Amino acid sequence: MNKVILMGRLTADPEVRYSQSAEPLAIVRFSVAVNKRFKRDGEPDADFINCVAFGKIGEFTSKYFKKGMMISLVGRLQVRNWEDNNGQKRVSTEVVIEEQYFAESKAAFESRRVSAPTQSQSAQIPVSEPVSADSQPDGFYNVEDSVDDDDLPF
Repeated sequence: MNKVILMGRLTADPEVRYSQSAEPLAIVRFSVAVNKRFKRDGEPDADFINCVAFGKIGEFTSKYFKKGMMISLVGRLQVRNWEDNNGQKRVSTEVVIEEQYFAESKAAFESRRVSAPTQSQSAQIPVSEPVSADSQPDGFYNVEDSVDDDDLPF
């Protein structure tokens, strides 16, 4: 079985091209930054995974997904081998997209684009109970300094 499930943010707007066949086929390439569950000092916080989508799925991707959006993907891993113009063997690994889903609302994406989160906002978690507008206008409360980020369930 060859099945890949990912959730992450697009690192750039998807790049669309069309095949040179009688009926052009959309070929859309993009990469997704997927946060690592555990990270060590000095290592990147995310893996950058190359993806490709064909046909209608690719056209949908290029039309509705933009840099920074959270996306959920289902696909299969594909490994391609070829020889470049200099005679060197090359290998490319990518995920061929079969299904894709919006993983955040448009309003959340737009509000995040307008105002980049500050350091104090990144240490806050959403409140599940109603909070008065006077005390917490943005619907969040501060996490105590004693709480370690690794202890949070998300």
